[in-house]
Amino acid sequence: MSGQAPEEAKVTQLPERKGLKKGVYLLPNLITTGALFAGFYAIIAAMAGSFEGACIAIVIAGFLDALDGRIARMTNTSTEFGVQYDSMSDLVAFGVAPAVLLFSWALSDLGKIGWIIAFLYVCCAAMRLARFNVLPESKVFFGLASPAAAG
Repeated sequence: MSGQAPEEAKVTQLPERKGLKKGVYLLPNLITTGALFAGFYAIIAAMAGSFEGACIAIVIAGFLDALDGRIARMTNTSTEFGVQYDSMSDLVAFGVAPAVLLFSWALSDLGKIGWIIAFLYVCCAAMRLARFNVLPESKVFFGLASPAAAG
């Protein structure tokens, strides 16, 4: 054994950030956190029967999702962590939240069939996001964006 850590155990060091740059680095992730919160709130609202509140929260998540990536690119603070964190937020806000909303509003009377339909939507959203994350960067966009699918 060479004493070197296995490939999967290596930790990528983030570049040091100083002063204002450190705050700017956090901004896109804070916006992503806002989108994640909006998605979580949409789930809670849908389960409580506040369908309008859930819809508004999903729209807010969509607005914040459009903003976080733009700010990261404008400030040159894009990171792999940010990309993955954004995908997790998208899954909650545009995968789980719309499925729970749809189930609570229209599918709950169908019993198991209703929750299976809602779960299939979550699976499709998760697979779409995972596929997007492993594709090489391209100027051409394939498929329907997760926020658009939620609307």
